Amino acid sequence: MTTTTLLGLLFLIIAAVLTTANSQRPFWQRFYEIVPTTLLCYFIPSLLNTAKLADLAAVDSLYTVVTRVLLPCSLVLFTLGIDIGAFRRLGRTAVILFGASAVSIMLGGPLAVWTLAHVAPSLVGGVGPDAVWRGLATLAGTWIGGGANQTALKEVFQPSNALFSAIVTVDVLVANLWLGVLLYGAARAPRIDRWLGADASAVDDVRQRVEAQKRAQPSEPATVTQLVQVLAVGFGATALATAIANPLAQYINTNLPVLSRFSLGTPFFWLVGLATAIGVGLSFTRLRRLENAGASTIATVLLYVMIATIGLKMNILAIADNPGLVLVALLWMAFHVGIMLLVCRLLRAPYFFLAVGSQACIGGPATAPIVAAAFHPALAPVGVLMAILGYAVGTYMGYVCGVLMQVAAP
Repeated sequence: MTTTTLLGLLFLIIAAVLTTANSQRPFWQRFYEIVPTTLLCYFIPSLLNTAKLADLAAVDSLYTVVTRVLLPCSLVLFTLGIDIGAFRRLGRTAVILFGASAVSIMLGGPLAVWTLAHVAPSLVGGVGPDAVWRGLATLAGTWIGGGANQTALKEVFQPSNALFSAIVTVDVLVANLWLGVLLYGAARAPRIDRWLGADASAVDDVRQRVEAQKRAQPSEPATVTQLVQVLAVGFGATALATAIANPLAQYINTNLPVLSRFSLGTPFFWLVGLATAIGVGLSFTRLRRLENAGASTIATVLLYVMIATIGLKMNILAIADNPGLVLVALLWMAFHVGIMLLVCRLLRAPYFFLAVGSQACIGGPATAPIVAAAFHPALAPVGVLMAILGYAVGTYMGYVCGVLMQVAAP
């Protein structure tokens, strides 16, 4: 298969998955309650690799374009619509719970690696590209931000394809287990709030604010000019980030080689870091209005292409070679949950903020609004808002987490 053929096939796969996911037929509705669309977009292309139907040279060529062009562009467009002011107006409780979620994940990974390094070092060992900490660093990216952050950190820390395949499977298993727990708790929120000693009226205040913001910002179909402007911002920022990243990495490697040990001499690290910073910076300008023209929607399409392209390089059955990774992830998740419960008890914060703050990081924009909507449909945008903020910090915090896990590894 040529690169063009592979790209066309990936779009057909993505279209088939998303079309059936939006079907009103009972079978598909029940099916997608269990199987995430992102998993299918990863799993189906991986079958081409398993069956050796995909030409490796064509896959590598496509992967280079996706990671060096589409990935930074998606990060710019995802962060372009961040409304820091609106997030702050949700109240300090929402801000603190989101922060607790991100920080607990960033520190939970190194703690899990350090603990198991003393109890079962073989579970977190390995050398070179097979060093477990490298794969776990990509898990930090997706658990704080999303798939784009995970792809970015994969390029920064360079885990082997087999290890990364296992990490993706662990991510789906553990993250969806936690999602089920959160949704189960949403139906019993009043009882949990009483246990937390929380004042649930704060959730009503948030719902009323969101409804008011939604009424004040009516949506209109995007014009051709607006769509071109969205693409110009995304790819223009990518070009600028690329122009700065390459000479900056070269300078570090030449004059500050000690920093190369922490991947700071990698052009890709600076590419995604600068792209994210540019996107966040532009969110304070009038260009943020391009979110209404579909900036995050276009970014989501690019994300699905990235997920499918990664699938072409992976073996979904690789978890069989690393069953201990599930234990590492569960211990990591236990630390995250414990910190979230502790913060909620100290603040007497409603369960809503715990659930949405946690899922905004662990699940991202795909599932955070689902958890928020389980409390009230009008609250779904709160999940989106928190999750998009995760994209802004996911690469940076995931990188710090990866470096700390490198230090903690045996």
